[in-house]
Amino acid sequence: MTDRTIRVGHSPDPDDAFMFYGLASGKVKLPGIRIEHLLEDIQSLNERAIRAELEVTAISAHAFSAVADRYWIMRTGASMGEGYGPVLISRLYGSLGELRGKTVGTPGPLTTATLLFKTFTEGIRNVDMPFDAIMGAVDRGEIDAGLLIHEGQITYASLGYQKVIDFGEFWQEETHGLPLPLGLDVVRKDLGEELAGKLSAGLRESIAYGYAHQDESIPYALKWGRGIDTALGEKFVKMYVSGLTIDMGEKGKEALEYLFRAAHERGLIARVPGIVLF
Repeated sequence: MTDRTIRVGHSPDPDDAFMFYGLASGKVKLPGIRIEHLLEDIQSLNERAIRAELEVTAISAHAFSAVADRYWIMRTGASMGEGYGPVLISRLYGSLGELRGKTVGTPGPLTTATLLFKTFTEGIRNVDMPFDAIMGAVDRGEIDAGLLIHEGQITYASLGYQKVIDFGEFWQEETHGLPLPLGLDVVRKDLGEELAGKLSAGLRESIAYGYAHQDESIPYALKWGRGIDTALGEKFVKMYVSGLTIDMGEKGKEALEYLFRAAHERGLIARVPGIVLF
């Protein structure tokens, strides 16, 4: 019998690479399933999910509100900040008040970072651009501040930028300690519950393999580190591949529900989606 091909989309980032190392290397196998990996930036994966192109894909938590009719959330694979998250930085300004009437670069309309910015700030314009173009646009004076995701969250200070707000710190206070849901892995509903559960378990096994064999998985993950050294790369990976990544549980589900309610109250998403974990 021919193996069934399952296309899995994830970002070319150290944390996603670490999560999928077991499966990508062939060290973790799913009987009867052949995994085809597609590496694309998160905004592209969000757009693919809206078209329901991939059987399994990483998406921004924000994007789930637009695809909940076609996908389930996998309890494994979420990226959640625990007191840290997207950081708004500037060369010239140090507070949200100073940025009123000014322009911030944000990393894409469906990213959770942009949703957080729009939900919890007032009177600040935003312009979407590729996440890796934001620092340069700040330096050239094309925007007054920038919202950083990925490694920029841990390198900005060494590059001389001022922190205006860390949305992870803000969120922890706002929600009285809930994790900040940033990225999710989702599985298409037409695969059925049995296969969805099998794929979620396979990803959980892949993460476990990565942690048990860090001498293999960390160097592999850092191929996508965009110039960060090994120590910073390992720190970033372990920030976003945590116990909540292995299983977000009720705490992760509660955090997602809070995010969607807050965004819906601001009119930023059409509805609060139901959440079923696989």
